[in-house]
Amino acid sequence: MKGIIFTEFLEMVESTFSPAVADQIIEQNELDSNGIYTSVGNYNKQELLKLVTSLSNIVDISVDVLVKEYGKYLLTRFLVYYPQFFENLTTTFDFLDTIDRHVHVEVEKLYTDVELPSFQTKRLSDTQMQMVYHSSNPFAVLAEGLIEGAAEHFKENISIRSDISDDHQVATFNLTLVG
Repeated sequence: MKGIIFTEFLEMVESTFSPAVADQIIEQNELDSNGIYTSVGNYNKQELLKLVTSLSNIVDISVDVLVKEYGKYLLTRFLVYYPQFFENLTTTFDFLDTIDRHVHVEVEKLYTDVELPSFQTKRLSDTQMQMVYHSSNPFAVLAEGLIEGAAEHFKENISIRSDISDDHQVATFNLTLVG
C-alpha cells in the first residue's frame, strides 16, 4: 500500500486528535516500518489496520467511523495534491465516473508498483448511480468516505445505500442525488 495513505492518516490523527495520540498509536504496535513512512514508499496494509484499531481503542470511536472519516479527509487532500483530477468536473457522479478510466490510469503511470481498487460505475438515471468497489484491501468503508467527501466538495446532497461484504473488500454503493 502506498505511503501517502499512511502519511495522510497520521496527519489526520495529529490534526483531529493530537500529535501525542499519533505517537501513541505508533508506539502501541510492532510495525515493520517502525511507524516511519514516506508518501512514495510501499507498506503492509496490516500496519494501517493496526494503527486504526489502536486509534479506535484510544478515542472510543468505532473503526468503521474512523475509516469513513479518513476517506472524507483523504478526498480533501487529493484535491490539494491532484487538482487536475477534479478539473472540468462539476458533479460527484462525473468524478466517480473518472476514477477507473482516468485517475487510476494516471496513478499507475506514476507508480508502476501500485495496487489499486476498482470503482465500476453505472448511471441509472440523472439522479441515481451505482458504484461497485473491489479491492484486495479491506477498505470499502474508506471508499464510502471518499464518496461522501466528493459530495461535500461538489456541494451535493447524496444519499448512499451501502452493501459492504463482511471482509470489506467488495461493496455496492447505490447513490441518489437528493434535491
